[in-house]
Parts: sequence; C-alpha cells; structure tokens
Amino acid sequence: MRLQRIILASAVLVSVSSFAQKDELKKLKKIYEKESPSASDLSDYKANLDKLASLATEEGDKISYNYYKVSEPKIEMALLGPTANQVQFAKFFTPKSITELANVYNATLDYERKIGKRVYSDDIAKNVAFVKPIIIEVAIALADAKQYKQASEVLYASYQLDKNDQDNLFYAASYAANAEDLDKALEYYNELKRLKYTGERSIYFAFNTTSKVEENFGGNKDLRDLAIKAGSHTKPREEKIPSKAGTVYKNIALILVEKGKVDEARAAVAEARKANPEDNGLIITEAELYLQIKDYDNYTRLVNEALQKNPNNVDLVYNLGVVSGNANKLEDAEKYYRRAIELDPNYFNALLNLSELLLRADEKFVTEMNKLGTSEKDNKRYEVIKAERNKNFKSMLPYLEKAFELKPDNDAAKKTLLSVYNALEMTDKYKALKAK
Repeated sequence: MRLQRIILASAVLVSVSSFAQKDELKKLKKIYEKESPSASDLSDYKANLDKLASLATEEGDKISYNYYKVSEPKIEMALLGPTANQVQFAKFFTPKSITELANVYNATLDYERKIGKRVYSDDIAKNVAFVKPIIIEVAIALADAKQYKQASEVLYASYQLDKNDQDNLFYAASYAANAEDLDKALEYYNELKRLKYTGERSIYFAFNTTSKVEENFGGNKDLRDLAIKAGSHTKPREEKIPSKAGTVYKNIALILVEKGKVDEARAAVAEARKANPEDNGLIITEAELYLQIKDYDNYTRLVNEALQKNPNNVDLVYNLGVVSGNANKLEDAEKYYRRAIELDPNYFNALLNLSELLLRADEKFVTEMNKLGTSEKDNKRYEVIKAERNKNFKSMLPYLEKAFELKPDNDAAKKTLLSVYNALEMTDKYKALKAK
C-alpha cells in the first residue's frame, strides 16, 4: 500500500505540472494576440515566460516557450503605439537577436511539418514580412558604421528567415568578404553557386500623377500595369538588374587565390564559364584571376575575347579599364576609358577614372621640379616642365568638368577639379566652385 501511495503522489505532481504549463501558455498566447497591450501586459508576459522556462520539458512545449520568448520584442514594439516607425523598431534587433529569431522560427516550422499540424506557421509568415524591412535597415546601419561582420550576420539571418530572398545571402557574402572573414564569405558564395543564383530580374516603375513622383513597383509588373490602366500612373519604365553570377564566381576565385588555392580558383572559373558561356562578366572574372597570378599572356587573350564578343558594351569596356589600371597597365586603361567615353559621353566613372589616370603623371613633374636648383639652366628646365604639367592638367579638364556637371555632389570630382583649377591659376573658376 505504501508503494501505491508514492506512485499516486507522483501522478498528481505530474498532473499539476502539466496543468500549470498549459495555464502559462494560455496567458502568453492571450497577451501575444492583443492588438494594444499595456505595460502591465508586458510585465505579465515576462513573468509567465520565467515560470514556463522550468516547466517546458517536452519538445512541443519547448518549441512554444522559445517561440514566445523571441516574440517578446513584438509586445514591446506594440507599446510604442500606432505611429511608431522602423527607426524606433530597429533598437529591438541586434545581430544576436535576429539570428536567434531565425533559428527559433525555422525550428518551429520544422516541428510543425514533422507533426503535421500548423500552430504558428501562419503567424511566422506575417512576422517575417513585418520584420524583414527592419532587419535590412539594421544591416544598412551596421554597414554604414563599417561593422561589416555584424552586417553580414544580420543579412544571413534574414536569408534564414526567408530563403526565397537570395539577394540577402549575396550581400551577406559581400559583407563577410569586407570583414575579411574569408571562410564565411566562401561558404556563402558556394551556397549561392549551388542555388544557381543570378539576381537577374526586372524592376518596374511608373509616375504617380497625384504625388508627382516616380514609384517603384519592385518586380510586380502586373500591379504596375494595373496602375497605368487605372489612370493613376503614367510613364511606365522597366529597369533590368544584370546577372550577379559572374560576381559570385569571381569572388569565389579571388578568395581561393587569397587562400593560396590557385588551381581550385582556375577550376571554379572554368566551371562557371562552361555553365554560362555567354556571360561576358565571367570573361572579366577570368582575366582578373590571371592578373592576380601575373599571367599577362592569358590576361591579354581574355581581354581580346571579351571585346570580340561585345565591342560596344560600354560597361565591359569600362571594366577592362579598371582591370588594366589595377594591373598598372596604364596605357591600356587609358585606351579603354577613352573608348567607354566615346560610347557614352555621360559615363561618370569613366570620366573620373580617366582624370585620375592622367593626374598620376603629375607626380613625376613635381618630383623633377623639386630637384632643380636656381641656375639659369635649371630655371629654363623648370619652365619647360611647368608647361608640360599645365598641358597635362588642361588635357584632363574637360573630363573633370563633365564629371562634376553630371554629379555635382560627388566629393572626389569636386576636390580634384578644385585642385586642377588652382594649379592652372584659374582663380575665378576656383572661387566659384569653392563657393558651391
């Protein structure tokens, strides 16, 4: 009889624990679903979470506990009121909390798929749609502060929340590379390669006749076309986002070169070109790879191949200028920049880069002038060099002025133009530009 009493007592204890557990979950659910919770509700929510922490021992109860735990910021954000904005919401999200949110949501979805019952799945879909723009704002703020590792973690967590949004994985890889976390960057780029990511798509725009501004409809062409048909919008426009596949393979190759795995880098680019034979960006990628290993013969071969395929592709010509400049092949770089400007006289980067390239010659002029003495012979030589220097400045002036005209807010264009005006003693133009 004594043994029986002990067993019964244990059964009662288990029953009490189970009922208490369900009671805590009911209270959490009730507060969670409130549209306008109070500060008192938040306090009760935290108290019930604390109680549930020790009671949740079964898998399903742990899933519920973790779900409500990561959902606490939702209650806190609701307390800010209906006029709160994304900037105010952003303070509730850190790289650690966003990663935890992604892990809990995915564990919850996996569990519900396993048991064949939807409890939180629909709510998760709504929450993801709500928090993604906030998460992107957090990532942008971290990147602006040059906290690239944290920005990468945030964007990777965002990708974990919505694996259909592969752009976030691409930028997570880019920021990991900026943070010099090459292993993580390589992991993400290889995942993009496995997914056959390109990022290529069209974005649709139209002019709102009421607000008088152009609106971005994203990739929703049907919605844009409906707005045009309804008469609320005019001037439909389509903008194509080019493929990033070449960038993915290029960065895989460059990381492998950085890690001393040149053969693997070559294999990666060869595989990419085989899969994407018409992608001119991959030709540039392979050319850059050969530059990295100082194989100039193959570099030249690939440059010629790129130009034969598409001699009038201004972006391709410009990129060849950049590649050549980075390799210190200045004559080639100048040729490609001039060709890019010939194809598109308003190509800002080509105008600015050509100016910078021509400006490099100034160092040799200044060095020789500073070495001269005060003899008559040296004075004559000084005047010759000065004339050559001024000629060089005047040669770049049209490109700099055009670049500044296109982008007057660009600091590099303005500062360089001021320097040239000053060197040429163009005082009036210097003062006018300085005042802007």
